[in-house]
Amino acid sequence: MATTATKLSTSSQTLKRLLSELKSINMGSSSLAAKYIVDQYRRFETTEQVHCRAKEELQFTAETYLSYLESTRKLKELNESYRGKGERSIRDTADMVGFKLPHDPK
Repeated sequence: MATTATKLSTSSQTLKRLLSELKSINMGSSSLAAKYIVDQYRRFETTEQVHCRAKEELQFTAETYLSYLESTRKLKELNESYRGKGERSIRDTADMVGFKLPHDPK
C-alpha cells in the first residue's frame, strides 16, 4: 500500500520536474511536448487494483528524459559562463584560472 503511494508521489514529482524543465527552456506547459508528456502520464495511470508494467516503463522513460533536459540546461549555462568573450586582459585571465599576478614594484 505504501509503495503504491510512494510510486504515485515519485511519478507526480517527476512529471512536475519535467514540466518545469520544459518551461525553463521556453517550451512552457502549452507546448506539444508538454501536452504529449501529460497525455502519456494519463494514459498509463494505474489504480491500486491494477499493476501496469507500462507505468514503470513510463516512469523510467520520464526520469531518463528529465535527466537529459537537466543536463542540457546545465551544459547551456556552463557554455554561457565560459564561452569566449574575445581578448581578455592578463589580469582577467589570471583571475579566471585562479592565479595571482605579482605586484608592480613601482
